[in-house]
Amino acid sequence: MKIIDLRTRCVAIPLNAQLRHNTGVHPGYFLRTILEIITDEGIVGLGEVGGGDQRGALQKLKPRIVGEDPFHLEVIKMKVLRSIYYLSNARLYAAIEMACLDIQGKVLGRPLSDLLGGRVRNEVPFIAYLFWRYDRPGGGNDKTADDLADYCQELHETLGVKAMKLKAGVMAPKEEVRVLELCRDRLGDDFGLRIDPNGVWSVATAVQMGRRMEELNPEYFEDPAWGLEGNAAVRKQVRIPIATNMYPAKFDDLGPAIRLGAVDIVLTDIHYWEGPRGVKDLVAVCNTFNMGVAMHSGAEFGIELAAMIHTASTIPTMTFAGDAHYHYLTDDIIEGGLMSYENGAIKVPTGPGLGVSLDEDKMKHYEKLYEEKGDYYARFHQDPYRPDWYPTVGGI
Repeated sequence: MKIIDLRTRCVAIPLNAQLRHNTGVHPGYFLRTILEIITDEGIVGLGEVGGGDQRGALQKLKPRIVGEDPFHLEVIKMKVLRSIYYLSNARLYAAIEMACLDIQGKVLGRPLSDLLGGRVRNEVPFIAYLFWRYDRPGGGNDKTADDLADYCQELHETLGVKAMKLKAGVMAPKEEVRVLELCRDRLGDDFGLRIDPNGVWSVATAVQMGRRMEELNPEYFEDPAWGLEGNAAVRKQVRIPIATNMYPAKFDDLGPAIRLGAVDIVLTDIHYWEGPRGVKDLVAVCNTFNMGVAMHSGAEFGIELAAMIHTASTIPTMTFAGDAHYHYLTDDIIEGGLMSYENGAIKVPTGPGLGVSLDEDKMKHYEKLYEEKGDYYARFHQDPYRPDWYPTVGGI
């Protein structure tokens, strides 16, 4: 079997609100580049990557993988991952590996999870991922901690989720911590709490807020301050596990993070950690050093979510509910539409490969929407209500 072609398309799907974060605003839609790898036997593998329009970057890699066997991932990885000597193509390689594993599963008639060691769970739990919202359903913007606590309670009741995470670094730190305090009061001691300032808080602020949160017993405090040194400094002074999807977010920085004592829990991400197989390599290192593992979300659609679920289902030590932006999407590009939550979890697809297929009508519809809306990464996630605003780090 040989790869004979690589096709790429960009799609945009509307959200039910605009989502604020410490570097701007997701302006009412997410966008992804969808990859199809075609073999000489007519089998097509699906992949997905974010970060704006990646069509050109993936097409530049096409000559390196055409003619390769999709089962020969080590060769493909060597040809793709560092095709420019000082840069890693981890995000792009992950999409290619995802598609090749989809092909492998379809050839063998086995789900992708079987290619990674087999499922240890048949469903993967997810959280209520909370963002400060503009133009939320029913109108209005989130302004106080009470607004987000209301939304968390709604998601607990409608989706069955049993944990939350607040994307912080937007409002005053004390008001953001108050979201967790309200959720603890309303949802009880067994409801999981997390907060993620994405490194924007100073060490002093993170320590102050962390000490205030200690009595809430959060599951973890994610990227409380900037960099490995910042996280390490907070970890020494706060009795809450420190988690990260930023430092480290690649194998090059994993050793220094361990030596510095910067982190207790690493969030896996298919794109940061070189594909589903790379995530398994990461987990092996974390197991060696008694570090926990959780799962990061990158605003994925159904193709990548399926890959994430397959991968997470094979990791015995992934005991935390996974992150997902998925409940903000109004639709999906896969046949059957949005995957459903059942008691806060999404079942592992059981079909061969990823177990999902593209809905071509929706692909065409959301390709047109992408052409209409454009690549918002080119506009630096501007804030529509604060045109002169720009992100800052460490000053809160």
